[in-house]
Amino acid sequence: MQVTLYYNDEDQYLLELVDSRAERERKSRSAVIMSILEEYFERGKRLGEILVDMRAVSPQDVHEALKEQKAGDGSRKVGEILVEKGFVPDEMVRRALVVQGRYGRS
Repeated sequence: MQVTLYYNDEDQYLLELVDSRAERERKSRSAVIMSILEEYFERGKRLGEILVDMRAVSPQDVHEALKEQKAGDGSRKVGEILVEKGFVPDEMVRRALVVQGRYGRS
């Protein structure tokens, strides 16, 4: 997918900050912009919310997993239940956990 950003002279400093971060992190400008957007939208969310945002599961799948978690002793993790039920691949749960860990709940 390709996205075009339009900006004016007043926004140039933002691109300079992005470029500086890209150089520090050895990433592309696009990768840095995407990580900033990810942080903005995913900060403070629970695992199920992140997986729904990623379109990896439906809200109903998360609800069912939470219901199952509550029916038990509460020790099973929602991601584990979603994988066991076949709602989501383990790799997607790991990716969502990385996002959650990076921008975890305060």
